[in-house]
Amino acid sequence: MLCTLRRFLYSTAFLTLALPLAAQSVVPTAAELRTGRAFDAAKKLGTPALYAFLAPMPKGADLHMHLSGAIYAETFLRDAVQQNLCVNDTALVLTRPTVVDGKPACAAGDLPASSVLAGPIIVDKAKNLSGQSLYDELVDSFSMRGFVPTSGITGHDQFFATFGRFGLAKNPGEWLDEVATRAAAQNEQYLEIMQTPSFGNAATLGYKIGWPADATDSIKPEELADLRTKLLAAGLTDEVAVDTKELADAKAERNRIEHCSPAQDLIDLKEQSACTIQIHWLFQVLRAFPPQQVFAQTLLGFELASADPDVVGINFVQPEDDRRAMADYHLQMQMLDYLHSVYPKVKISLHAGELAPGLVPPEGLKFHIREAVELGHASRIGHGVDVMYETDAPALLNEMADKHVMVEINLTSNDGILGVKGINHPLHSYLAAHVPVALSTDDEGVSRIDLTHEYVKAAEEQGIGYTELKQMARTSLEHAFLAGESLWSAPDDFAHRKAVCAAPISSTGQTTNACLTFLKANERALQQYEMERRFAAFEASIK
Repeated sequence: MLCTLRRFLYSTAFLTLALPLAAQSVVPTAAELRTGRAFDAAKKLGTPALYAFLAPMPKGADLHMHLSGAIYAETFLRDAVQQNLCVNDTALVLTRPTVVDGKPACAAGDLPASSVLAGPIIVDKAKNLSGQSLYDELVDSFSMRGFVPTSGITGHDQFFATFGRFGLAKNPGEWLDEVATRAAAQNEQYLEIMQTPSFGNAATLGYKIGWPADATDSIKPEELADLRTKLLAAGLTDEVAVDTKELADAKAERNRIEHCSPAQDLIDLKEQSACTIQIHWLFQVLRAFPPQQVFAQTLLGFELASADPDVVGINFVQPEDDRRAMADYHLQMQMLDYLHSVYPKVKISLHAGELAPGLVPPEGLKFHIREAVELGHASRIGHGVDVMYETDAPALLNEMADKHVMVEINLTSNDGILGVKGINHPLHSYLAAHVPVALSTDDEGVSRIDLTHEYVKAAEEQGIGYTELKQMARTSLEHAFLAGESLWSAPDDFAHRKAVCAAPISSTGQTTNACLTFLKANERALQQYEMERRFAAFEASIK
C-alpha cells in the first residue's frame, strides 16, 4: 500500500513540481516569509542582485568537491612559477624542466612559467606572443573559461582535458586555504574534499599479485577475500601512514597560511573566517584502470578511512563513460560490495549516472545508479543525471527516497560536461519523489564558479525558491559524513529537533547546558545547530 501511495504521490508531484516532503511539513516563520519575499524581489532584479542576496545565505556543506578541480587557473600559474615549471605554448600545458648544471632548464620549444607573468613583454618572437596573451590562453586551457564546443571537441572533452594540462602544479596546503577562504566568504561551514593521496605501492602490489583470469565481468567474494589477504600480507598497509601524513601536512599548511589554531578547525560561534571551515577528506579511487589496480587502491582507501578519522569515506572518480570504467562498472561495484562487508563503518559516495543519451549506448544508462545504491552501498550519489533512463526509474527513485540516499547536484558541471540543463535536468524528478538533494560545485575552479553561483542557477534555471534552497542547505549537513548523531529527530525531517535541543535557536547561539553537552559530543549536530543559528541571524538581517 505504501509503495502504491508513493507512486501516486510521485506521479502527481512530478506534474506540480512539489516541494520536498520535509519542506512541506514545516510551517514558515514570519522571518522566513519575509526573507522569501526579499529573495523573490532580488530575483526580479537579475543575476547580480540575486547573487548578492544569496552570497551571505548559510549554505552548510559542499559535499562534492575535487581539490585540484576546485582551484582556479591563476593559482596553478603562480604555483608553476614557484616550482620552476615550464610551459609548452603550443599545447598550452605545464611541463617539467630538466636539470642542467644543477639548475632547472626548459626543454627546447618550452618557456619558463615565469614568462607567463611577463605582461606585455614578447616571450615568443616567432609567434609574437606576449606574456599577457600567453597567460590568457593558459587560463582558458586550464578551465572552461570562454570555451565554445566545436566539431569533435565537446565540453566533456575540454573539461576532462584540463586536469592533464595543469596536473604538474602541486600545492595542496595553499589549495585548501583557497577553497576554505572562498567557502567562508559564502557562509559555508564544512567541505568534504575528494583527494587522491599516494597509492603507488598499492598499485604495484596489485599488478604483482594479479587478477583472476576468468574474472572479467564478475568476481566471487571469496576471490576478493583471497586478493585482500595477499595484498595485506605483501605490505599494502605500509602506505596508510604515508597517506595520513600527506593529508595531515596539507591541513597543517592551510592552518599555517590562515594563522589558525587547531581548535579553529571546528565551529566558532563568535567569529567566521577561513579557519572555521571544517574540512574532511574523501579518498578518490581512479576507476579507469585495470581491476587489479582499482581493487588495490580501493582496499588502501578502506584501510586508510578505518585508520584516519579525517578520511571519512570513499569515492570513485574519472569519466564514467571511459571505456574501462564502463566495461568494469559491475565488477567495481562487486569490489565495493565485498569491502563494505569487511569495513561496514566506512562511508561510500559514488559518481553514478554522470551520463547522458548519446554519450554511451542506451544500455549504459540503465543500471549505474541502481547498482551504486544496491551493490556499491552508496549512501550518496554524485550527479545522478541519467536517473530517468534507468530501468524502472520510478521504483529506483522510491528506493532512494526510502533509504534516504542523497544526490549531490552539480548544475554547472552537468551543463558544461553533458549539456544537460533546465527542464532536461532530473532535479525536479528527485524533488518530486522526495529524494534528498543538495547543491555542490564539483570542480569550481575548472568551471569558474562558486557555490553561490549554483544556488543562483538553481533559482533561475530550475525555479527553486528560498524555502527549497534552505532545505537543500540543511540536507547537505544531514548527509555529510560527519561523526555523531543528527540534530534532527528523524532523517531529513527538518521540522523536529531532538528533545535535548528543542528550544528555539537564536542568532546568539545561547542554549541549555544539556543541549551544549549533546552538541559537543556530536560533530554533525554541532554543525547543524550552528547553521540554524546562522539562518536565524541571516533572516533577522532581512528588512
